[in-house]
Amino acid sequence: MSELLTEIKSGMKDAMRNKQKVRLSAIRMLLAAIKQIEVDQRIEPTEQHILAILDKMIKQRRDSIKAFEDAGREELADIEKQEITALQGYMPQALSDDEIANLIDKALAESAAQSMRDMGKVMAILKPQLQGRADMGAVSGKIKAKLG
Repeated sequence: MSELLTEIKSGMKDAMRNKQKVRLSAIRMLLAAIKQIEVDQRIEPTEQHILAILDKMIKQRRDSIKAFEDAGREELADIEKQEITALQGYMPQALSDDEIANLIDKALAESAAQSMRDMGKVMAILKPQLQGRADMGAVSGKIKAKLG
């Protein structure tokens, strides 16, 4: 079992002990998504799998916050914000803008990207390095600016 998965399960126990309902709910949804990968793909989830799930869940919550705020449902948006905080606790340290720019430059050189058609090659190189450590949408925008 991965170290991150052990940390998540420990976090669930702590949330139960401290009666943190929102945090406990978010962790349970995370563990259910991890278990779904185990069952569907019949593999032991790696740190990469778990980080991808975390990234997806955080993005979903950000989208929900926007929808709830647009609908005037601040109480639901607040719950989503608390869930994001709980999930982000398991993400690795975020990279700085300079570190991201360096990785983008290296990936552009490595893939010999010349135009937007090479965007997929660059993203394929960067995704494993940046998964969970940077907003891939923002990274994509930076790459487009350099290629465009």
